[in-house]
Amino acid sequence: MHRLVLLCVLATVSVSWSRPHLGLLSSEMVDFINKANTTWTAGQNFHNADISQVKGLCGTILNGPKLPEVAHNIENLQLPENFDPRQQWPNCPTLHQIRDQGSCGSCWAFGAAEAMSDRLCIHSSGQISVEISAEDLLSCCDDCGMGCFGGYPSAAWEFWGKTGLVTGGLYGSKVGCRPYSIAACEHHVNGTRPPCQGEQETPKCQEMCIDGYSPSYPKDKHFGRRTYSVPSQQEQIMTELYNNGPVEAAFSVYADFLLYKTGVYQHVTGEMLGGHAIKILGWGQEEGTPYWLAANSWNSDWGDKGFFKIKRGNDECGIESEVVTGIPLN
Repeated sequence: MHRLVLLCVLATVSVSWSRPHLGLLSSEMVDFINKANTTWTAGQNFHNADISQVKGLCGTILNGPKLPEVAHNIENLQLPENFDPRQQWPNCPTLHQIRDQGSCGSCWAFGAAEAMSDRLCIHSSGQISVEISAEDLLSCCDDCGMGCFGGYPSAAWEFWGKTGLVTGGLYGSKVGCRPYSIAACEHHVNGTRPPCQGEQETPKCQEMCIDGYSPSYPKDKHFGRRTYSVPSQQEQIMTELYNNGPVEAAFSVYADFLLYKTGVYQHVTGEMLGGHAIKILGWGQEEGTPYWLAANSWNSDWGDKGFFKIKRGNDECGIESEVVTGIPLN
């Protein structure tokens, strides 16, 4: 018995020795990933960031309340090998947009507001082209969680269905009723924006539009007609994307994800930092590896111009387990 215990201890020690402890955002971690010759390339995205700041960006509470599940009939299903909604719906400009959540754990609100904006355009055949306000969702949805300190994607979509959301563009844009009030900052490389500070307080819920904007706040609202979750099989998610447009998904962020530059991300090394929500747009294959195409909300100087690909079909980091969406009331 003692010998068995000793063998278990030695096995555990040898596993921990074989996996080097690599500093968060370190050049050693970049080299380790790139030498692993996996399906993606690492590089520096963040500049002088500390662990608390990075964890603060991961503001999605995983395994929260669930929306009713809606399954598609996928018998005799024929879907393309690659699907990019930017080509499918070229008259919907928000499909190309990358937002910046600033120093706030508002990813749960951003993933939702981005997909809602796209779907309003897609389901109106391009007649309604607006940016749904992440600010309105972040500040006014009391049931969504804790604002800048984390929230539930499913509750964000439910709020859209019950209460509606006004329009609002990026920080400083003066676009829409309630533009984002938290400044974009340099999460990343040295640049023109100010460096990101500690976690921001959640903005106040102000049920009024910025000066000079019309219509009024109540009249500017857009609503979801039906909100639901998508089953975690890849064919179900693909059918949803193909028929109705982008969705919001939540997943576990590991330290190596912060260093993503190009290729198809899959977890290689590093600790789990928190839950994060993003927008999934489409899918494809790269050198034989199936992927989801997704938009992040850490500005366009992160990753591949703000976008990334993540391995598809094996629930990589839980990416297929928490997909939520809705159909707009046009």
